[in-house]
This record gives sequence, C-alpha cells and structure tokens, in this order.
Amino acid sequence: MLRSLVYAAAFYLVTGVMLVGLSWLLLAPRSWAMAGLRLHARIAIWLLEKIVGTKMEVRGRANLPDGPVLVVAKHQSTWDTFALIPLFSDPAIVLKDELKWIPFYGWFCLKFRHILVRREKAAVALKSLVADAKDRVAEGRQVVIFPEGTRMAPGAAPDYKPGYVALYDALGVPAVPLALNSGLFWPRRKLIRYPGTIVVSFLPPVPPGLPRKVAKARIEEAIETESAKLIAEAGVQSVNFVINNPGK
Repeated sequence: MLRSLVYAAAFYLVTGVMLVGLSWLLLAPRSWAMAGLRLHARIAIWLLEKIVGTKMEVRGRANLPDGPVLVVAKHQSTWDTFALIPLFSDPAIVLKDELKWIPFYGWFCLKFRHILVRREKAAVALKSLVADAKDRVAEGRQVVIFPEGTRMAPGAAPDYKPGYVALYDALGVPAVPLALNSGLFWPRRKLIRYPGTIVVSFLPPVPPGLPRKVAKARIEEAIETESAKLIAEAGVQSVNFVINNPGK
C-alpha cells in the first residue's frame, strides 16, 4: 500500500505538471501534442515499474497492421487509458463526451481529436461515432474502442455494446482484438497497485467485410479467450513467486 500511495502521488504530480506545463501544445500542431501524450504514458509506465514493480509486456505486435485499423480492446483498468497510447502511431480513442469539460484534460482530448460520444442519445451518438471514426480513418489513424464502455473486473461476465460492430461494418478496415490483464495489477476503483507483469496481447486481425454476426463472434471470442488465458497465467506466476520468495 505504501508503494501504491507513493506511485499515486508521483502519477498525479507528473500528470498535473505536464497538463499545465505543456498547455502551450494546445496551440501547436496536433502531432506535437500527441508526442506529449506518449511521453506522459511512458513516464507513468516507468514510474509504475520502478515504484511498485509492475512491468508491461506486449505480445502480438505483428498482428497490428500498418495504417488505419479498428482496435477493439478489453477494458479492466484506468491503466488502459494511458499505457496503450505509445503502442500506436496515431490513435483516436473513443471516449465519453463529458470528459471534454475537464480543464486541461478535456481540452487536450479535443486537441488530440479523440472521438467523443454523448451516450445519453443512443441513435444520434452512434451516427456521430461512425462519422467521426470515418474521418479519423481517412487521416490514416487507428480508432481504439473499449466496447464494454466501462472498466470490467477481471473474469467478470462481458458486456459488449453494439457500437464497435457498427464501426466494423462502416469503416472497411481490419479489426484487431486486444486482450489484457491490467485489472489484476491496477484494480478498478481501488488505490492499491500490485507488482507483476501486465500483458497486452494483439490478436490476429479480423478482415473487413464479414457479416456482422460472424465478425462480432470472432472478435469477442478472441478477446475473452485470450484475456482468460492471461488472467490464469498471471495467477500461476503469483503462486510461483510466493513459493520461490517466502516471506516477501
């Protein structure tokens, strides 16, 4: 817990200093602002490893095609919202529209040209989501969506919303399922962080043009199967650590 508190203090201090200190990037080219976003993520990841002992491993990078793509990602932790950023060349993340009202953070979300969705008006929101995603794909960017809409505890029953299927059908680009186990080490709604290795796994892309039901089944099965595997794998590693390191 002490390490978690130290990390939380360091994380929010770095985040605050960068948001305010780099606010001039709001007037600079978007690529400069995105570079600042990646820098923040790398610092936060480095601090997590040095203070808490939580590492990051990325698998299946070859499954992420060059150019525009739809990334359908599991969402278990706040960690996902920043640590995934450096894995892409120019991501446009689907976020809730309310975030734009947060000083500095929301302004930067607009600067990054993330895709902001008003969830209270489903039909209008879906139309806007598709239109904005098409625009970002035309720019050659990667559209990243967390289809469950909120952080889900590891092993919880999945709750995929239909928006990502509409994107798959409309964008005409490969859909890359992304599995992870971040919630084991950075639990949702808790301050404590645990040592270990967060694994992010890019899975083989689903080609465009498949029937919706087929694409949906392939994407969700890939994410859930791999995420369950990563959770089980982390559990085995934890047991081995305790056996091999008694008293720690």
